[in-house]
Amino acid sequence: MAKEKNIHSLSEALNAFIKENKLQKGIDKVMVRKAWEKIMDNGVNNYTTAVELRNETLYVSLSSSVLREELSHGKSKIIDMINEELNKDLVKNIVLR
Repeated sequence: MAKEKNIHSLSEALNAFIKENKLQKGIDKVMVRKAWEKIMDNGVNNYTTAVELRNETLYVSLSSSVLREELSHGKSKIIDMINEELNKDLVKNIVLR
């Protein structure tokens, strides 16, 4: 009397659950916020009021116009750093406001 075993790794089970419940977009939004916080130092994070990912565009609200201007010169580098941190090509554009 052999029982059929259905053995999956924990990561396979979690990936299946995420896919079945269509949670990937929400997880990506959280991961992008965490990547921003990790990549930017405390000086930038102190002036960051909101970070939101919508349709491959990262919207970052900053309370300092001077910092906004400085960061606008390095948008492509910031995109590369965030995508590298996430190990996927998730962010295509950044809007600083």
